[in-house]
Amino acid sequence: MRREDDFQERRKHIANLTDEELYNRFWELTAQVVDPLLELGRKNTTPSVERAVLLRMGISSLDTQKIVEGCMDRGLMAHGTGHVVYKLSKEKSISIREAGEMLAQGKCWDEAAALFK
Repeated sequence: MRREDDFQERRKHIANLTDEELYNRFWELTAQVVDPLLELGRKNTTPSVERAVLLRMGISSLDTQKIVEGCMDRGLMAHGTGHVVYKLSKEKSISIREAGEMLAQGKCWDEAAALFK
């Protein structure tokens, strides 16, 4: 079966855009796809899901529960526990594992929470 080539017809609405306009259009469309997924995740996450995310980030299973509880206590669950650990690691220029260990030990929670204000 041969597909009819309709590329020129389908691209008419973007044919006159500059590279910068195409770039911006790409990210606008990407946001339209991703934003509802992020919102769904914010509204429907669970401690179990958040622990699974942390495990996949290389955080020890013993530390995941402490981090999830810390996020719940501070109202950070909507941001995602993995995001909290990631942002703290970037802020302090340390590894994700080190950031997770610090949070599990009860350290840097105020600093982590401030990253989401």
